[in-house]
Amino acid sequence: MSPGEVDLLIIGGGVNGAGIARDAAGRGLGVLLVERDDLAAHTSSSSTKLIHGGLRYLEYYEFRLVREALAEREVLLGLAPHLIKPMRFVMPLAEDMRPAWMIRTGLFLYDHIGGRTRLPKSEGVSLDGPWGAGLAGVEKGFVYSDAWVDDARLVALNALGAAERGAIIRTHTGFAGARREGGRWIATLDDGTTVAARAIVNTAGPWVGQVLGELAGVHAERPPRLVKGSHILVRRLYEGEHAYIFQNDDKRIVFAIPYERDFTLIGTTDKPYEGDPSAPRIDPDEIDYLCRAVNRYFAKPIGPDDMVGSYSGVRPLFDDGAEDASAVTRDYVLTLGVEEGPQVLSAFGGKITTYRRLAEHALDKLKPFLPHMGPAWTADEPLPGGDLPDGDFDAFLADVRRRWPFLDALTAGRMAHAYGTRIERVLGDATAIIDLGGGLSTREVDYLVEREWARTAEDILWRRTKLGLHVDEETRRRVSDYLSNRR
Repeated sequence: MSPGEVDLLIIGGGVNGAGIARDAAGRGLGVLLVERDDLAAHTSSSSTKLIHGGLRYLEYYEFRLVREALAEREVLLGLAPHLIKPMRFVMPLAEDMRPAWMIRTGLFLYDHIGGRTRLPKSEGVSLDGPWGAGLAGVEKGFVYSDAWVDDARLVALNALGAAERGAIIRTHTGFAGARREGGRWIATLDDGTTVAARAIVNTAGPWVGQVLGELAGVHAERPPRLVKGSHILVRRLYEGEHAYIFQNDDKRIVFAIPYERDFTLIGTTDKPYEGDPSAPRIDPDEIDYLCRAVNRYFAKPIGPDDMVGSYSGVRPLFDDGAEDASAVTRDYVLTLGVEEGPQVLSAFGGKITTYRRLAEHALDKLKPFLPHMGPAWTADEPLPGGDLPDGDFDAFLADVRRRWPFLDALTAGRMAHAYGTRIERVLGDATAIIDLGGGLSTREVDYLVEREWARTAEDILWRRTKLGLHVDEETRRRVSDYLSNRR
């Protein structure tokens, strides 16, 4: 397929754009996805990294969203057992917060509203044992199930799946504008090239409104409601692989999650945002908010000096008129932009958990304009690397360690999670590796450059992997030098 003429031009390489690209390519459409920066460079790498129904959304009567998200949690656990792992969440029962009967009722609904589940149901627990590790002043609570994911790798795997079905993925390529001509969109990219497309999908995230303004003759929706969510990282605060969900005095919740074996991830905030979406930063008041929220529960208090890192992302939510940023709907809204002629579809809002269903719904809306597309298919097809024998990750990891015994335990586990069965394409018949630091080999870097659109040390150390948290500046320099020398 020539990039000069496609069925679908997708603008934005976050999880929604990559998910739509994979689905559309598998339905036989010609697809070009353009991303101004790297895949998952912005909002899609700045989530709380959960595959979940969104327990707190039940209080806002978002039943459709929660039901769909819980059903999708089950689908995704089957499609990517290497990348997505079940996790238990402990909610301490605080006397001055929601009463026990209310939490119990909400958890019962959460256990059942999404249909059958492979995960354990919720239950009341005592917090004087392992479930209460690191806590003080609370004796009872509840535990329920959700799942965790490396969000940026989820995007990369969807883009890889799209490319393997014929889609063209062009990173570091921006969209400059488009006009309608002869039943097609004629779009101009920032490298000066043009592409003709039968339809455009606008998944530009915080820039969705800006892209609409660059499409001639398109009905402009209300600008998205930009809400910043920030997280902090501290050294590990407790033992165990469970997460905590803490009730805060403003009725919001804050998560504390085991992260990258050495850290605890704490978040998130909900704050209206008006700055540059490409460079959000955590504010001092957000740091104080997150520290105060967890200090209500942890025996060892934390403060700004305990932070070892932070990140912030800007969510492009559909403006439903809610006064409080935390009450704005997290459900996705898909809009069509023209009444006749070549169509444009824009995506507002959404959760990383429901990206696959968003893609299906987006293509359902576009089917009248692209009638030759095939049927939906992604619910039953594993993501790249997800075809583990019997879906058994532990058995797969044991096989990885037998086959490539030169990998240390941490590297074997990291790569098995990141690549699943595709680890064969990374390591092949290797009997040793050239280690650039932290278990990152030149073979892995070559694979990420050649197959997953990585260009820079940041792409590799922070998005394709999370090794940036573990390696020193010398390793970063070696990775940058290797990338420069292989060009």
